[in-house]
Amino acid sequence: MTLDPVRLGQRLDDEFGGKPGEQRVVARQAVDLADASKYEADTGAELTVQEIISHLADAPEGTPAERWNWWIGSLDVAYGGYERFSVRRYPE
Repeated sequence: MTLDPVRLGQRLDDEFGGKPGEQRVVARQAVDLADASKYEADTGAELTVQEIISHLADAPEGTPAERWNWWIGSLDVAYGGYERFSVRRYPE
């Protein structure tokens, strides 16, 4: 199954707010992560919109990008090789 970036962006907005440019960049990074199949290989779980939202909800307060980077950092500590999926900047 392909991760739908539009649906993810909508859910990010609904759950965590943030600006549209930030939501798009997080969604694009999520699609890249899904396409790499790394998450599924490491965890055995399919990377879905609900899976992402669930993990981001566990993060401390913050914007979608801050929550995403917190989760990616956790994955990097646990499995290695996730830093390339972090969000460094996005259009304001």
